Amino acid sequence: MIKTNFVRFLYQNLLKPVFFKIDPESIHDFMTWVGMLLGKSKITKSITAFFLTYSHPSLEQKILGIKFNNPVGLAAGFDKNARLTQILPSVGFGFTEIGTITGEPCSGNPKPRLWRLKESKSLLVYYGLKNDGCETISNRLEKEKFTIPVITSIGKTNCQETVDREAGIKDYVKAYKRFTDIGHFFDINLSCPNAFGGQPFSDPQSLDQLLEEIDKIATQKPVFLKVSPDLTDQQIDEILSVVSKHKVAGFICTNLTKDFQKAKAKISDKKFPEKGGISGKVVEDLANDLIQKIYLKTKGEYIIIGCGGVFSAEDAYKKIKLGASLVELITGMIFEGPQLISEINQGLVKLLQKDGYKNISEAVGANNP
Repeated sequence: MIKTNFVRFLYQNLLKPVFFKIDPESIHDFMTWVGMLLGKSKITKSITAFFLTYSHPSLEQKILGIKFNNPVGLAAGFDKNARLTQILPSVGFGFTEIGTITGEPCSGNPKPRLWRLKESKSLLVYYGLKNDGCETISNRLEKEKFTIPVITSIGKTNCQETVDREAGIKDYVKAYKRFTDIGHFFDINLSCPNAFGGQPFSDPQSLDQLLEEIDKIATQKPVFLKVSPDLTDQQIDEILSVVSKHKVAGFICTNLTKDFQKAKAKISDKKFPEKGGISGKVVEDLANDLIQKIYLKTKGEYIIIGCGGVFSAEDAYKKIKLGASLVELITGMIFEGPQLISEINQGLVKLLQKDGYKNISEAVGANNP
């Protein structure tokens, strides 16, 4: 606790006040550069790990044949080009998600495309799937060794050419094929709120066709679907009906919300552009509701990764007890600091002990009937 308290003090009192006065995308790019630099040396990785890592047997799980040392991961959208896989284990993460990676390189939407909603502890994101494309990223990662599980988030290139259903499916498949032997899991991103043509593969017929093509590709990697927090009950039922016919192991709940009518009730900030999607505390309740609905509707059949508004151990534990086996974050780390991962894991151990659980897997879904 002394080390994490020191890092928290340093971040909250020295770094964050400076960072939050600078354009958020510039800070993101700078921190990516710092992470790449730290990940190149055993010495810098060891120093980082000394201050930021925490482990405990009660946090370890084996999920779909893969061992997780702890349940806290980095969500897709931060490490867009998979530049940070060597440093993230030293930051304390139990797993990470790279991308979203698309079939073709994508420069994303015009700037500005990232805003901090400081009072609401949220981010407004309008990146538009900016990434170097599946060929460049896969070529760079082919010989890389990963020490924590890696989820590859696959999306449809953000451009006019992929709006057509068949073209969109081909784009997904192209990226998917490039990563069949890289990493441990796939995330098929169905729900980016910032892409050209919207979210066409959230409808049952399109999703069925996409998954049919994905099923044909030989790989041992389990597949997750990343879904929107704005789904209606009918849409959830339709997606679950389609998924039951395909090789899908679980869901990531959730992506950003783009329902600004509902979001405004939870946003304290006075001025912000109404475009893109919102992360953080604004989406927390929506994500939690979807976790619980999917868990109950499927009776725990699928692995669920909870994402949205995780700022503390209590936030993570709530998602776990609603049905999530793992949790992801980005916004919480930006607002609270890099020590947050260790703080969450330490806090989870205490919460498990308080409830009499020997392992975190025993708490999954415990708050459901």
